[in-house]
Amino acid sequence: MVFNNYLYDMMIYVYALSLLFYFSDLADASQRAKRMGTGLLIFVWVIQTAILVYQLTTHRDMSTVSMFEYLFLFSWLLITISLMMSRFFRVEYLVFFVNVIGFVILAINLFSRPAAVIGLQAWERAIELLYIHITLITCAYVVLTIGAIFAGMYLFLHGKLKGRKWSPAMRRLPSLATIERYVYRTALIGTPLLILSLAVAIASIIVEGQSALLLDWKVFSSVLGLGFYLYYLIRRNMLKHSGVSTARWNLISFGLLLINLFLNSASQFHNWT
Repeated sequence: MVFNNYLYDMMIYVYALSLLFYFSDLADASQRAKRMGTGLLIFVWVIQTAILVYQLTTHRDMSTVSMFEYLFLFSWLLITISLMMSRFFRVEYLVFFVNVIGFVILAINLFSRPAAVIGLQAWERAIELLYIHITLITCAYVVLTIGAIFAGMYLFLHGKLKGRKWSPAMRRLPSLATIERYVYRTALIGTPLLILSLAVAIASIIVEGQSALLLDWKVFSSVLGLGFYLYYLIRRNMLKHSGVSTARWNLISFGLLLINLFLNSASQFHNWT
């Protein structure tokens, strides 16, 4: 039973890592990232398939299929279909969002199983999801903090070069193109981490039957902060805005995240557990 808990936790984390690589390919058309994401997703699919086979061989009375088994099968089918689409069709956006839905369903399902199966009380299920949420959101804040520092460096160096104000500090900085690339890469990593952390947070609310918290301002502000970073990627990739404009938007997005973080005490979202 303890082994099952570790197996399910590992499956969630590997699934999340797979989505990070898929998002990187989605934003920057990286075949290497796509291969890594696909490989990790296949790993998750293999584990799910083994569990399904075990369930079929030990539970042959199909007249008493539980909701856990049904949702587990549903998640497995989503992953299977997404792998087929990834292999035979070029629909990367659809593959990513199908797997985000599959990730949420899997998270909800694994941590809402009856206590007799996993051996977790209600508060323990919340803590399991809380660990995953904290891990993802902490990694997101770390990466995006680094990105904000790079954005500040970009604006600093650009201002110095534009004003022709040379200083010894400028010699120790990378080029504008290099800094802008680092800003972009941190956003590529941090944005999907925000997506997954928010998905897990929503899953934890649903698992514990606290649906009213979905209307909490913290949820809306978190979605807004995520939207700012998604718009940063749109400005950079599709709208082709200048490096100065996108660096400023990156700092604005990070500032919104900080406001969202320091106003936690005014929300019920982090007090319900």
